Amino acid sequence: MARSILHMLTPLRHMSPFDVNMAVDAGFDVVATYTGVAPGEVAPLVQDSIFSRAPQDGLRTAIFIGGKNAEAALDMVDAATGAFVPPFLNHVVADPAGSFTTGAAMVACVARALTEKFGEGLAGKRVAIFGGTGVVAYCAAVIAAQEGAHPVIIGYDGRERVAAIAEGMRARFGVAVEAADGATPEARVAAVRDAEVILSAAAAGVQVLGPEDLAQAGRLRVAADVNAVPPAGIAGIDVQADAAPLPGGRGVGIGALAVGNVKYRTQAGLFRRLLQADQPLVLDFRDAYRLAVDITGEGAA
Repeated sequence: MARSILHMLTPLRHMSPFDVNMAVDAGFDVVATYTGVAPGEVAPLVQDSIFSRAPQDGLRTAIFIGGKNAEAALDMVDAATGAFVPPFLNHVVADPAGSFTTGAAMVACVARALTEKFGEGLAGKRVAIFGGTGVVAYCAAVIAAQEGAHPVIIGYDGRERVAAIAEGMRARFGVAVEAADGATPEARVAAVRDAEVILSAAAAGVQVLGPEDLAQAGRLRVAADVNAVPPAGIAGIDVQADAAPLPGGRGVGIGALAVGNVKYRTQAGLFRRLLQADQPLVLDFRDAYRLAVDITGEGAA
């Protein structure tokens, strides 16, 4: 059998050591990294990878897309798959900054908590998402919308940038995502007042909601925070909390380490799927979510 090779592409200066470690530990024999990759360079790199091996060895060759921008990563996926010349095909997987698998794991943990603690699903829930300009929030918003929820991405510097991102989601995925201003404490409280679910994917060490703010969310069921650096992004959520009651007595909280455990297993699982598949796969955060749901269903969080 041909050796398994993973070609890891990123537009950034460095490839993430986290992702390299994950790929090697999942079982790839060879991992090669390509940094500073411009959009126009994706196709020739991919074609170098497909034409240098027999068609049947395409199943032993994979392209990983990194970076720190969701839409740029998805565009690179399109460029990679567009460069294939059947029967010369490879696997493609995207997880920029590990955020596709993090966003998927976060929503999966919330979905499980809603079911187990309240007997409810995501459908119809208003989901307020902080860190609205980031990749984790992007993934979480699209997944939530596809699950029938009503996501709102909240911008730390006003509504304009997140509104443009929400429009991009609509154009690419056909989903409805609202945008809200979160530049002031008053705006942040207004954004969560009617939310059943609150997600914090804001910058590390930044608290977006204090105890008094959270008390204004009268319909809250579940709050989740992926920030492991003190202070908590949402007050009262311990990093190890796994659907633990929130201090105010309303709803439950999910902390960064509980989400991180599912994220780690999800990313590892996606890599193993590439190694085990008998057909070429193209995987992004939607595939990560389906796997994360399976993992949380096993009680993995």
